[in-house]
Amino acid sequence: MVPNSPITVRLIGLLLFLGTITLYYPALQNGFVYDDPAYVTSNFYVKQGLTSHGLAWAFTSTAEANWHPLTWISHMLDVQLFGLRPMGHHAQSVFWHAINVVLLFLLLAKATGFVGRSAFVAGLFAVHPLNVESVAWVAERKTVLCTFFFLLALSAYGWYAKRPWTKTKTRTSRYLLVALFFALALMAKPMAITLPFALLLLDFWPLRRYPEMTLSELALEKIPLLALSAASAAITLYAQRVGGAVGSTAALPLAMRLKNATYSYLIYLEKSIWPAHLAVFYPHPEASLASWKVLIAAAVLILITSIFWHFRERRYLLVGWLWFLGTLVPVIGVVQVGRQAWADRYAYLPLWGLFVIGVWLFSEGASRISLSREAQVAIGLAVLLGYSVTTHIEVEYWRDGYTLFTRALQVTGKNPIAEANLGSALMDMRRPDLAAEHLERAIQLMPTDTTAHYDLGTLLHQQDKLGEAQKEYQLALKYGPDQQEAAQTHNNLGVLFNQLGRRDDAVAEFTKAIALNPNEQNSLIGRGLIERNEGKLDAALQDFSRAAQVAPSPLALYWQGRVLEEKGQLSAAAAVYRALLKLEPNFADTQTRLENIGRALE
Repeated sequence: MVPNSPITVRLIGLLLFLGTITLYYPALQNGFVYDDPAYVTSNFYVKQGLTSHGLAWAFTSTAEANWHPLTWISHMLDVQLFGLRPMGHHAQSVFWHAINVVLLFLLLAKATGFVGRSAFVAGLFAVHPLNVESVAWVAERKTVLCTFFFLLALSAYGWYAKRPWTKTKTRTSRYLLVALFFALALMAKPMAITLPFALLLLDFWPLRRYPEMTLSELALEKIPLLALSAASAAITLYAQRVGGAVGSTAALPLAMRLKNATYSYLIYLEKSIWPAHLAVFYPHPEASLASWKVLIAAAVLILITSIFWHFRERRYLLVGWLWFLGTLVPVIGVVQVGRQAWADRYAYLPLWGLFVIGVWLFSEGASRISLSREAQVAIGLAVLLGYSVTTHIEVEYWRDGYTLFTRALQVTGKNPIAEANLGSALMDMRRPDLAAEHLERAIQLMPTDTTAHYDLGTLLHQQDKLGEAQKEYQLALKYGPDQQEAAQTHNNLGVLFNQLGRRDDAVAEFTKAIALNPNEQNSLIGRGLIERNEGKLDAALQDFSRAAQVAPSPLALYWQGRVLEEKGQLSAAAAVYRALLKLEPNFADTQTRLENIGRALE
């Protein structure tokens, strides 16, 4: 048994922190992938860093079909500190994961008194390959941040549960601290919704408040926290419905979801032990999932539950198993969000229960057969090393979009989301010749994939195949893209119609884009150019001015200056040109125009 001294605990905590940082250090060389543009590089508010209007937006927005203001603020802080360089953003995620590892160790050691076992559980959490997605993907900051506050809530609950209470006021203040950390966790990611259930499990083990208190007393104690859960659930469902993320019962009937949910539990269990063939996206099997697989999964789950119930005097067995089953409920797919069958990131918190079961069973078994401490440590280190090697490999797959989705196709087969994103990555690499086949394959597998239609339309547009591009853009709009993608699609249609000389149609599309996204800078500039050409100088000036306010843009400033010149407002035009030259000293004929204005004003 590892000595339970403060120095030992601190040393182990330091080693866990440094070991986690070392393992994930290669992630700092990775770029932005998949949804990262929506969360960071293409997000209007996040790109500006910490601003008052950005903070207001964070608390009121349901962008990306979620309400998670703390997550948005975390990304804004990263931009404030590191700009749009991916290294700093990845470093933040790695840091939070390392902190979570240490907190888990400290809480488990304090609650159980087993320092060595707690260290091994935390070590498994640090190095397990299923956690790579949550750490190496910048857009999943919400998972590591939510878990941090979740752990603080557990810590505060342990303090609250500690008796005797000297005063009712002390008891209330400690409970309010639990509620505060719980609320913060929900504001980072709604998956924390299961905290009241998790606390009931902790009452059983390791806190052992039951049977000192009755189940009804313990349940009543959680009602205020359940109210927070209910509020979070309502907000989340609203955000997901507004964002179009909740799958319809017509596309995925409840029976189909229940079958996949049952089978998914078995997949998570399997991958927790043998984490092979991991991918960023696993396509939903829909009606193709064989009934015999579901029956086997259900039988395994029932058998394990029965065994752990039979041996419930070893409380950690039942608590660890119910923790795994219960904390997965919000994301198991009964309420289907997206078209994935399951996701590695969803296991970040539920795996703790399985780790506790495995470590405690191993330790008790080793003691029964008198296995030496050295042998136990050697076996434990071998397991950690094996998982670490796999994690190191998995981190490399997140290097860029091309690598990530090539790997996903290798391990999942027919995968329209991976095909579409691989096509998009190849477009970014300026390989349209290779991108087209993947985008077409994605549409063949999923004809309603709006992103694939949009990207294929963009590719065809770049190749001047305007008729075909128009068809793809219109199909993208037909199948209901999210608001941001719809705005971009209308913008592209506006550009296309302008190329065809259909200026009224172009203005209509630009206007639709601006209505969906008032900060759609390209649409403001595009509409302004048409208005200028038609002699509508006031309207054009208004659009160019708004475009220049959205974000620094030499093009917007240039045309703003040109219109001011044409309106005879030379001093104002000169001021705009000077601002432009600070951004881009050699932009077009700006310097010449500024000199001409200077001579005219003399």
